[in-house]
Amino acid sequence: MRLRLILLVAMTALTAACGGGEPDTSAAAADDGPAKPVASWGAEGGFVTATMNVLRPPRTVLYGDGLVIADASKQLTLTDAETGEVVARMQEYLGGQPPTAAPKPGAPSVTDVPDTVLGVRGKDGKMLEVRVPALEQLADFYPKQLLDAKKLMEGLATRAAAEGTDYVAGRVRLVAEEAPSAEGEPSPWPEGVPEPSGVVDPVWQKDVEGAAASAVTKAVPAGQEYGRSLFKTSSGETFVLSWRYLLPQE
Repeated sequence: MRLRLILLVAMTALTAACGGGEPDTSAAAADDGPAKPVASWGAEGGFVTATMNVLRPPRTVLYGDGLVIADASKQLTLTDAETGEVVARMQEYLGGQPPTAAPKPGAPSVTDVPDTVLGVRGKDGKMLEVRVPALEQLADFYPKQLLDAKKLMEGLATRAAAEGTDYVAGRVRLVAEEAPSAEGEPSPWPEGVPEPSGVVDPVWQKDVEGAAASAVTKAVPAGQEYGRSLFKTSSGETFVLSWRYLLPQE
């Protein structure tokens, strides 16, 4: 029900901003149920390690119930009105943009940097995503609306970091990367946590919950972005074990 309300508030805000008449309430038929993302900002690709590529969470996700999760580490809750306003503005910024944006002619070549991925739930209830290569480096060559969308979601992340609380979940994503020559004495593999199996190329990953999730979060110190430490499996192989909390939709 709350997602319906958020979409209706967003459509009302857009209609008012455009000076239109009655809002189209077709999106109010959105599915009830668990909280769903209604706006997002993240990064994909770029020159990063295999572990970071697997563990990297969206920078900011706003859900239909007002929950904001930033970097899978901080959270806060917006009011219905605030949520509707964010959705309306994101719909305005991303509406009419291609799935992958292209910079204006004359933009310099930029490689090895992540693509910015911006998303919003549209009036039809479906998520609209726009991928923007090298947005930060080529800001002057892209439409201002894309920069405004990023700044809006970035502001939510900043607010979550300043005003929010720690985000925790009962489900975590594990990543193990072989480290046969790593310095330091590895600890025994955490009891109750699955061990890597098969070929690890370049990393092994597994999503766990319940007792296994609790065991790994206790055994591996949480870092600024995710927890990581050195462990040895029962077969004698040494791995760097990393993890992060999973988001509700993952």
